[in-house]
Amino acid sequence: MHPALDSDALAELRRPRPYPAVSVVMPTHRREPDNAQDPVRLRNLLARAAKAVQDDPSVTRERRADVLEQLERAAAEIDLVHAEDGLVIYAAPGEHQVWSVARTVPERVVVADTFLTRNLVAAQAAERPYWALTMAADRMSLWSGGPEQAVEHTADGFPLTRSLEDPDAERKEQVGDLPSSFRDEDARTFFRDAHEALRTVLAADPRPLYVIGEAPAVSLLEETGSLPQGTTSLHHGGLGRGPEAAVRKAVAPLLAAHEAALTATVVAELDAARGRREYAGGLDEVWKAVKEGRIRLLAVEEHYRAAVRDHGDHLEPADSSDPGSRDDIVDEIVEQALETGAEVRFVRDDTLAGNGRVAAVLRY
Repeated sequence: MHPALDSDALAELRRPRPYPAVSVVMPTHRREPDNAQDPVRLRNLLARAAKAVQDDPSVTRERRADVLEQLERAAAEIDLVHAEDGLVIYAAPGEHQVWSVARTVPERVVVADTFLTRNLVAAQAAERPYWALTMAADRMSLWSGGPEQAVEHTADGFPLTRSLEDPDAERKEQVGDLPSSFRDEDARTFFRDAHEALRTVLAADPRPLYVIGEAPAVSLLEETGSLPQGTTSLHHGGLGRGPEAAVRKAVAPLLAAHEAALTATVVAELDAARGRREYAGGLDEVWKAVKEGRIRLLAVEEHYRAAVRDHGDHLEPADSSDPGSRDDIVDEIVEQALETGAEVRFVRDDTLAGNGRVAAVLRY
């Protein structure tokens, strides 16, 4: 399975494919006993996808064989033991991909000339990824974090390491000139290298940054050069080498405070937009606004989902099993909002209880 989802991956997934491009979307379960149903559901969905390709008279024999083989290869890569909340499988002539996402998805099988990406888009928007830089005198580690895990970043020069051994330390100790681990010139050079590497990463993938280390280390990094606005520092030593669980534990209260601040900002922006009459609330109003490209900021409760029938001028609640219903309308709204350059914020459930669970600040 693909381990990470980023903007470049989504852009690649959106490009047109040779027909047939098959998308299989399936909800999965992390724990027993619910996860017992996942293997059976997966087999049934893959069988539906294969039948759709086999029964399509517009698909040539060669392409049919190719795509069916790609589906089989994708199935062999799926690891339901470590499933999250959703599984997305893609197969097209010459390629296949499997994505696991930490967001509930509807059950779908779609055959088209593009992959169905809206569920991945919504999952990526809801991830709230962050960077955590853990500093020690001899090692700088960068962690790519999200709701469920933090993974050490091993590119762009990270991790940075140096030796603390000083061949002249005995003489310096005799004359009382042994420097601090964070104050000698070697330390300054080490921190400058780390600062440059960090700038490269943030330029390519801007995220909230958490800087974690002993107070002298944090001070030296701040003296070395400016950090992005909103960077949060934590005086906590001993995490230069992790482990991941300790890094996540240290970051957890910072993430909670950051989320609370963002939520308060979103609610305030919605209230101000209502006063300016630049506000839309509820599925009907937001769906109309997003189709017109008028949304500047979209706010959605984390676990809000709704199945509807689209009657053109309004949406009507429906059962997800009804033929013709759209059971991922919220994710469609998220994808369309991002396509038109809107900012999307996911907030905790019930935050928007008085706004129809989904609301927007309009451009006009």
